Amino acid sequence: MTARPIAVVGASAAGLAAAEALRRGGWRGPLTLIGDEPHLPYDRPPLSKQLLHGAWEPDRLLLRTEEQLAPLGLDLRLGTRATGLDVATRTLTLDGGERLGCAGVIIATGVTARTLPGADRIAGVHTLRTLDEALALRSRLANGGTPGSGGVAAGGGGSSRLPADLVLLAIGSRPAVEWLADPALDTTDGLRCDEYCAAAPGIYAAGDVARWDHPVHGRPLRFEHRMNATEQGMAAARNLLAELSTTDPAVGTAQDAPAPERRPFAPVPYFWSDQYDLKLQAYGLTAGADRVEATVLDRAERRVLALYGRDGHAVGVLAAGLPPRRIRALRAVIATPLPWEEARERIGAATAAG
Repeated sequence: MTARPIAVVGASAAGLAAAEALRRGGWRGPLTLIGDEPHLPYDRPPLSKQLLHGAWEPDRLLLRTEEQLAPLGLDLRLGTRATGLDVATRTLTLDGGERLGCAGVIIATGVTARTLPGADRIAGVHTLRTLDEALALRSRLANGGTPGSGGVAAGGGGSSRLPADLVLLAIGSRPAVEWLADPALDTTDGLRCDEYCAAAPGIYAAGDVARWDHPVHGRPLRFEHRMNATEQGMAAARNLLAELSTTDPAVGTAQDAPAPERRPFAPVPYFWSDQYDLKLQAYGLTAGADRVEATVLDRAERRVLALYGRDGHAVGVLAAGLPPRRIRALRAVIATPLPWEEARERIGAATAAG
């Protein structure tokens, strides 16, 4: 009998990290990586930056080349979309009608760009989430045009209209869960998982699509961040292997090595954003805070810090313009929610000059 594969649905940062972690963790059976785009796994943050303004070409975005992927022994299904999942049997349905029975599934489908009704039927209206979308937008911008000569118009709630050559819809994103119709899964604001990233036995999720129970913050969270995608992909792979290790002989470990163990996924939430020459970085949670204290550290250097609190504890910090060594020190302060005054003192020491 042919061994059933582990399938990773989603071939971006989280999916790639999961696939590599499965091999490192001892999965010796078939491994299928499914991606709805035709491209090899690539990095998304540069799409709106280096790629869009022409500093980089697409090959520079690749996370791995074909040669680097070869040792993984993947059944690589690019340009293929998963259209359904039977949770009880762990069977995927693909867009060509194929049904793929799996030993385990890791869902890393990420998010899709929100759009407006009818926007796909209007030339000159763009979203920016995929490589192809970024290239189409770059081409349109490079071609230029006469301002106001296009056939696109943006309107507000009233009667005013703004003629435009091009419209970029930047109205957020939504988790790519529309294909998950099995009632055993909760797809409210992403795929709901426990603290181990498990949505159901043998079914795990990672990256932007996963909404999991954070063991430190005590509530379900979903992060759309590049670093989290990689870390959660590895965590989901480790915990899936730990679950399968007692039942599937395809999970192997080095001689005398301990069996894999399930571990809660408890990262310190983090994000960064480059706004022209100013870098914003945050650790912890800023949403839902009931107290915020902002401090200007250096006006000339545009260095600012804001501490966020909830229920008497510091839960997040946002910094602008801080040097890397001071940013790293903030992480340790926010890793476990501290009483407000203690956190203030430690933050002050971490950001002091010298």
